[in-house]
Amino acid sequence: MKLSSVVVRWGLGASLVVGVGACSSSRQQVAEQETRPSESLAAYYPLAVGNRWTYRVNGRADRTVDVEVLKEEDGYFHDNQGGQISVDNFGVRDRKRYLLRGPLAEGNQWTNVVSVSSTERYRILQAGVPCDAPAGSFKHCVRVEARNRVDAQTTLVNALTFAEGVGLVRIEVSAEKSNGERLPQTWLELTSFKLQEPSR
Repeated sequence: MKLSSVVVRWGLGASLVVGVGACSSSRQQVAEQETRPSESLAAYYPLAVGNRWTYRVNGRADRTVDVEVLKEEDGYFHDNQGGQISVDNFGVRDRKRYLLRGPLAEGNQWTNVVSVSSTERYRILQAGVPCDAPAGSFKHCVRVEARNRVDAQTTLVNALTFAEGVGLVRIEVSAEKSNGERLPQTWLELTSFKLQEPSR
């Protein structure tokens, strides 16, 4: 399986963002963020038809991925990359896994069994911290590490950074060898976004 397909399925295909109404600019939304982080998981993964994010791949301006929410069906928001995301009482999820679960606290862990031969282990590395991307600086972010053993020698490690009021701002994929050595594979970072203004 290509790592690029893993990234899209695990990250971007799973990265949409919640709200309804007319469009507002990304800069305005960032400026209007509250001074305290929200405990609402939906705030870190807003979902609405028409939301759009653009990511550059491996720091290259000529390699981008555009994600747009196309429709809502059966409680899931579908994007143009094949992702299907929902927010429920436990967290942000796609059809097979929770990408983010509460409480939003450093050290919180959960496990997703996605198939008979594949188990993903998630842990919140940081919560309520600032983060940066080409799209801007964000006050309240959550960084999650997901680990999935590929074989006896290799574990795929996926670091996902979510920003409050924005969604997924960074994905870093690396292969960790049995000796602990990490080999960077690919990364994506948010360069721009346009979200629907939340209804009042």
